[in-house]
Amino acid sequence: MTPTMKGERHVGGLWCSEVLALLTRYLDGDLTDDELAMVKAHVGDCSACAQFGGAFHKAITALRDVDVDSDSSADDVDVSDRVLAALD
Repeated sequence: MTPTMKGERHVGGLWCSEVLALLTRYLDGDLTDDELAMVKAHVGDCSACAQFGGAFHKAITALRDVDVDSDSSADDVDVSDRVLAALD
């Protein structure tokens, strides 16, 4: 694979863009042992991915924790406010 992002690094056997593509599966615990080892190695030595990964984890966790009643008539602004509050 060739790098697709400016400043992208190849660390732990993965390019930054490959780590980004695996983040959701990482948070869901769906990586193979080899993938998990490579992601951890990459993030352990790539401060940009470590920082982004931390922010991504925080955002996904906040979104998963927002209680949205599917039968609710709450408008999008209310949902957005609750998501933003959860991120603070």
